[in-house]
Amino acid sequence: MMRSFADGSVAVVTGSSRGIGFEVARALANAGASVVINGRDQAALDDAVSTLGTSARVAGVAGSAADPDVVGSLLDAALELGTPDILVNCAGTAEPAASSILDIAVEDWRALIDVHLHATFLTCRAFAPLMVEAGRGWIVNTSSHAFTGSFGGTGYPAGKGGVNSLTYALAAELREHGVKVNAVCPGAETRLSSGPDYEAHIERLHRRGILDDLMHAGAQTPPPAEYVAQLYLFLAGTEAPDVTGRVFAGAGGYIGEFPRPVEQYLTWRDHGTSPPWTPDEIATLLAPDP
Repeated sequence: MMRSFADGSVAVVTGSSRGIGFEVARALANAGASVVINGRDQAALDDAVSTLGTSARVAGVAGSAADPDVVGSLLDAALELGTPDILVNCAGTAEPAASSILDIAVEDWRALIDVHLHATFLTCRAFAPLMVEAGRGWIVNTSSHAFTGSFGGTGYPAGKGGVNSLTYALAAELREHGVKVNAVCPGAETRLSSGPDYEAHIERLHRRGILDDLMHAGAQTPPPAEYVAQLYLFLAGTEAPDVTGRVFAGAGGYIGEFPRPVEQYLTWRDHGTSPPWTPDEIATLLAPDP
């Protein structure tokens, strides 16, 4: 059952001046929440505030969510509207065109980790204590199919994989306090998934066999962002106690879920009575069935 946002809920959505974040902010505003939106482009942010402000109380904070001062401003803006109980992390940036571990600059790596993982940590660190104090809260982080390695790159997939692990850890830690934490791997047409550079990147990955036919077809025609925004809205407004610590995927009319990583048993012998495994024994153990 979806809860009503007419009870004074305040949502903070990073990376929401356009794209998926904007559609998530629009969905929350239309549902009755007060919303703080954020983006690095002041003009785009002003336009977004003007658009959303016709239907709800909306505030805008310019800057990168990877900047602690900007996160502090997001917190201040949210408190001006009430008690923040919804946090949606949508801020992101693209991997440098055609970059790989063979040539990416260290500065680019750090920037990618900052925007995708460090920014998520900073906002969660700032808002989770308020949610714990209130006894309720909803955090929705943005991951990506890229965490599987399907889209190549370095800092982007590493950052998104870190977001998933952080989501699992926060969900476990905050469950007893009534705070739910989930992640979404969205598929949608945005500035990061359109244009000649993006199209060339997708074709290059497909030719190299990194991107399979199914992912290639989906990446060529990403659906509108308002579709996946509804999945974020659900995760920011559900009263179901078991919807936490999960990583979902959404694109157009599709909704899926990545299973939680589970260690698979291979073999065992008692270290108290047996020597260490030798490389040859491990090779035999891991050899594919004939």
